[in-house]
Amino acid sequence: MSQIKINQNGHKLSISVDTRNLTAGQLRLIKTINALLLDVATTDDENIFFNHSAELLRKCASIIQQSKFTKDNEHLSEIPYAEQVLEYSFEVLQEQMTSSDIISYDN
Repeated sequence: MSQIKINQNGHKLSISVDTRNLTAGQLRLIKTINALLLDVATTDDENIFFNHSAELLRKCASIIQQSKFTKDNEHLSEIPYAEQVLEYSFEVLQEQMTSSDIISYDN
């Protein structure tokens, strides 16, 4: 099982990820997702806010498509898992947006 270790010290946050089970592409996506997430969370620029938010969601969808589960099951089933999970995720997000119930998990 992969693990993520988070160490917060002062004004820095260090995140360690066990990369043994990640492909080079997945690792690049995780780095990019973290950079985009930081940009979205801290920008004052409207263009960056909108464009990086859209790119962040696109990259998250990409890593879902490249997931181990999707790769392991694409030849075993005719179910397009990556597409189905993205459709399901967007439906849940849309429902939460409509009901103004975007859940915030603050650790």
